[in-house]
Amino acid sequence: MSDAPTHTSAAKQRLDKWLWHARFYKTRGLASKMVSAGHVRVNSDKASKPAHSVKPGDVLTFPQGDQIRVVRIERIGARRGPAPEAQTLYTDLTEPQEKVPRSPKFEGKGRPTKRDRRMIDLDRQRGLNDSSQ
Repeated sequence: MSDAPTHTSAAKQRLDKWLWHARFYKTRGLASKMVSAGHVRVNSDKASKPAHSVKPGDVLTFPQGDQIRVVRIERIGARRGPAPEAQTLYTDLTEPQEKVPRSPKFEGKGRPTKRDRRMIDLDRQRGLNDSSQ
C-alpha cells in the first residue's frame, strides 16, 4: 500500500494540511488556528475544525494578510513542495486588487527629511524664546 494520496475526485485531505501544502500559511499550526477561529469557509460554510475534509472542487474563502482569498481546490497535495508546485493545487478566484504603494510622508508617518528636521528645530527654538519673554 502507498501512503501517497491518489489524485482522483475521491481523494480527501485535512483542511489545515491542504492550506499548509498550498503555502497559504507558513506553518500547519497557524493554518489550524485560522480554521479553529472560524476564519475559513468551505463552500460558503464555516469550517470549525482543522480536520474538516476537503476535496478537489471545493471553494475556500479565508483571510491572508490584508486581503480575503477565494480559491478552488484542483488537486490534493502529497507534500509541501516548492511554490510553483503548490500553485498547481488550486485556482485563484480572488479578484485582482490595484496595488497602490503607500507613501509614509503622505500619511504623516516616517522619518522627516533633513530640511523638515531643521524646520522642526527652528519651530522649537522659537517656541522656547516666545515663552521666556
